[in-house]
Amino acid sequence: MKPGEDAPDFEADSTIGKIKLSNFRGKKVILYFYPKSFTSGCTRELQRFVQLYSEFKNLNAEIIGVSVDKIDTQRKFAEKYGATFPIVADDNKMITQMYGVLNDKGTSAQRVTFIIDESGKIIEILRNLKRNYVYF
Repeated sequence: MKPGEDAPDFEADSTIGKIKLSNFRGKKVILYFYPKSFTSGCTRELQRFVQLYSEFKNLNAEIIGVSVDKIDTQRKFAEKYGATFPIVADDNKMITQMYGVLNDKGTSAQRVTFIIDESGKIIEILRNLKRNYVYF
């Protein structure tokens, strides 16, 4: 995947119910993949997105988190840290594979963020960010 390409559409269970990426057309989307709920790096990342969520909403942007955890784990993760944006359960790894972010062992997602414009095109891909990097 590279900037300029259409973001692959998907439908999946999330912490706010079933979502479809194409239903967010007309908004920018911050689609972020992370390795595992409740780990230290993934928790910090979620907390930062929670802190900034209202600012993203003011910019007509939606945040969607994705990991290969099961939906029950995602719900607990979202509830514990106050995330009201969708966190997707990709436990069959379909979305992670579609976006090319499954780790080398095939066990979890890599930490990669896709910035998607209002028409569904990928405009930026943030990969291999340093662990303590605050990117917003």
